[in-house]
Formats: sequence, C-alpha cells, structure tokens
Amino acid sequence: MDKKGIKWSWTSALVGAASVAAATAVILAKPKNPVIDLISVDLTSFRLKFPSVEAQLLLTVHASNPNFAPAHYSPATVSIFYAGSLLGSADVAGGSQPPRSCRVLRLPARLDGVKLAHHAGRFFSDVARREMVLDAAVDVAGDARVMWWDHKFKVHVDSRVTMDPVILDVVNQENKSQLEVSYLW
Repeated sequence: MDKKGIKWSWTSALVGAASVAAATAVILAKPKNPVIDLISVDLTSFRLKFPSVEAQLLLTVHASNPNFAPAHYSPATVSIFYAGSLLGSADVAGGSQPPRSCRVLRLPARLDGVKLAHHAGRFFSDVARREMVLDAAVDVAGDARVMWWDHKFKVHVDSRVTMDPVILDVVNQENKSQLEVSYLW
C-alpha cells in the first residue's frame, strides 16, 4: 500500500496498458481512402478505319495505399467520359498493393472517335482553348487482410481531369474516392 491507502496492482497496470495499446491499434487501423493521381497521357496509336476512328492511349497513374494492411483487388474498368458521354475505357489488371506503399500503373485506354464526333463543336472549341475536361469513374473491389481476417472492400473513384488536348498534358485534376469496408468477422 502507498501513503494514501491505495494498493498498487501489476495486474491492473498491465490491463490498463493493454487497453491503451488496443485503442491505439483500432485508431491507427481505421481504413483510409486510397490516393490516385493521373500523371500523364500518351497517345500510342491512332487508327482511321472508315467510318470509325479509334485512339489508343497509355494512362500513367500513381496509386497509394495509406493503410496498414495490404490490398488485393480484382480487375476493373475505368470509364472515360467527355461532355457527359461515354468516350472510352481503360483496363485495370487485378493485383495487390503492399501496406503504406505507392505504385505507378500504366493503363492502356481506348477512345472511340465516332463518339467524340458527336461533340465535334465542343471538341474543336476545347482544342482552340487548349483545355479539355474529361471525367472518369471506376469501382475497384477486393480484400484487405488484417491479422487473420479478410475484410472485403469496394472503392469508387470519380476523377475530373483538365488536359491540354494538343500536347496531351495534364493541367489539373480532382479525384474523389469513397471506400466501403465490410467488417464481417
């Protein structure tokens, strides 16, 4: 006993320390949204087969997993929109990303020139201004292993990219992601 008549207990101290450690682990393990940025757009081919036109692009994307668990994800397709119309798509191969890491992905994309022709007036105006706005959306599903439990997740990413259509340079971008995690034990 100490001077005030309170009995010191190692058991109580250990339980208190374990409670603090568990609370800290729960706070640190709270899932965070991934960070995705488009770095560059490269034209790889342009085909004119009357009556269609097709452009092949290579999108270079920087993806970060800020979480303490590795993420394993399924293949997905990025939908690319111009003026509200579906213009093309890019494929994301399934794979995994280690915890608290970043990775550069190269995504092959296909754009349909006939669909772009429906917005020819706006497109030529954008080329003259050297500013074109594209929207993209993707849903990526997968699982993250925390200790011995797999947690299913789904990430929805909406991107708005402003680019120079003459030199295919990314001028500005805004990305919003929404993460849903299933905590089924």
